[in-house]
Amino acid sequence: MGKILRVNMSSGEIRTEAVPEKYRGLGGRGLTSKILLEEVVPTCNPLGPYNKLVIAPGMLSGTKAPSSGRISVGGKSPLTGTIKEANAGGTTAQKLASLGINAVIIEGQSVGGKFYILLISEQGAQLIPGDEFKGKGTYEVSERLRARYGNHIGLLQIGPAGEMLMANAGIANNDPEGNSSRYAGRGGLGAVMGSKGLRAIVVDTQKIMDAEIAQPEAFAEAAKKFAKILLDHPVTGQGLPNFGTNVLMNIINEAGALPTKNFRRGRFAKANEISGEKLAEVAVARGGKATHICHPGCVMRCSNIYPMPNGKVCAPIEYESAWALGAHCEIGDLDDVAMLNYICNDVGLDTIEAGGTLGILMEAGVIPWGDGKAAIKALEEVAAGSPLGRIIGNGAVFAAKAFGVTRVGAVKGQHMPAYDPRGAKGIGVTYATSTMGADHTAGYCIATNILKVGGYVDPLKKEGQVDLSRNLQIATAAIDSSGLCLFVAFAVLDNPEGLPTIVEMVNAKYGANLTVDDVISLGQQILKDEREFNTKAGFTKEADRLPDFFLEEEFEPHSTKFDITDDELDSLYNF
Repeated sequence: MGKILRVNMSSGEIRTEAVPEKYRGLGGRGLTSKILLEEVVPTCNPLGPYNKLVIAPGMLSGTKAPSSGRISVGGKSPLTGTIKEANAGGTTAQKLASLGINAVIIEGQSVGGKFYILLISEQGAQLIPGDEFKGKGTYEVSERLRARYGNHIGLLQIGPAGEMLMANAGIANNDPEGNSSRYAGRGGLGAVMGSKGLRAIVVDTQKIMDAEIAQPEAFAEAAKKFAKILLDHPVTGQGLPNFGTNVLMNIINEAGALPTKNFRRGRFAKANEISGEKLAEVAVARGGKATHICHPGCVMRCSNIYPMPNGKVCAPIEYESAWALGAHCEIGDLDDVAMLNYICNDVGLDTIEAGGTLGILMEAGVIPWGDGKAAIKALEEVAAGSPLGRIIGNGAVFAAKAFGVTRVGAVKGQHMPAYDPRGAKGIGVTYATSTMGADHTAGYCIATNILKVGGYVDPLKKEGQVDLSRNLQIATAAIDSSGLCLFVAFAVLDNPEGLPTIVEMVNAKYGANLTVDDVISLGQQILKDEREFNTKAGFTKEADRLPDFFLEEEFEPHSTKFDITDDELDSLYNF
């Protein structure tokens, strides 16, 4: 069942391969990480010819399983030097899976620095010259390609940041309205795509949720049950649909875990001005949408469409983006945050890393703290490819070295997201030990530490945090393989029928007989594969550490430090 599309950018050859037996039952992150481990030399230059870009829909993508339209993009990261999987919503996963494509492997590099478009349709695949799009923003390219091939297409693309091989370049996936806004953002995989000479991937098919299902009736019953589980939960059925992910802004601020002014304190005085509630109010008043689907089949509708005063539209403004471009930099104007987010989407940058980098510029005195207009002017330099723009586009650690800043909240070269590890210690464990650098989605301990989903572990105490992070990292790796949105975890953690119902959907889709224990084993194996890649790339346990200032500086308002020991961190992979 299914096939692999292998594209050699050096020769222009495109081959269709049967899925090897060893890859059957894998999808999403499980498949991208396994292919990278087996086909990529871990010590290779991430932007050289021996790295590969692997794109894979999840096991349930292309079906009517609720919220199952996620796609995984994998490669060796130019930002961290580790293995990387970046995950996005949008329409492309549903379309690739509907065409029976389990993975697209991009290898080699184009000759002469030329750029191409990979066109995938029901008739096959071909490379089309794409130099006409060089230097263009993703919004313009999306509009032009949709005009050429139709509004139904799935589209993955890079922006100018990816073309210029900037280490913070992401890969945009279009939403149902064509906005190039659903990013496989973290880790710089847009630069890997740019290094291949691939500007965009167009999936030209009207099919959207048409993947083959072995047991249709059993699948429909399980999918209906899972939809009810999601809709009945207060987070996935009420909080996210009403205010999107940015509903967290006031919650995390009240909990005193909102990193402000480059992790100096845990509360931002203007948090309410950039919150989900404020966003919904302004968006609706301007004719936008407080809730919105990022891909067909989503029942949580946690995206948004935010019209700006200049007539442009930013879709969406996520919590982590609002934090990075807002509270982290002490910017309290929602329109400034939206414009910064829009620029990131258009030029092709991860918003978390971009906001972290702007904070470094403020730390260095290049731009003033809280000056949104100055931040916008600086971020506009990225598309221009100026020296400052190239510094910003290469991420926070690079910028810190350039400007002599030593206070940078990063692990393995990747900037931390929107939760301070001293105010929520479980997420600190995840930041330190994740195979891909500081990443909240790798093991979202905030759910249990602060939101009290799936139990409660005191966020200010060290007890239980390693076990919590370990279990969530294992579960997350499996969910990332399923094609389900990670936010289903809120309901799954609180409902004993959640995980078994996911297994029921997978079994009905493939005619399999998996158990819950099999899913846990899958998550463990994915982490082992990724850990093996990183070890071969030269990473040791000493890389699983937070920056020193988190251990040394007390964090207000809690007067806490990150006090989980190295030995305790090193025990996380004891499974």
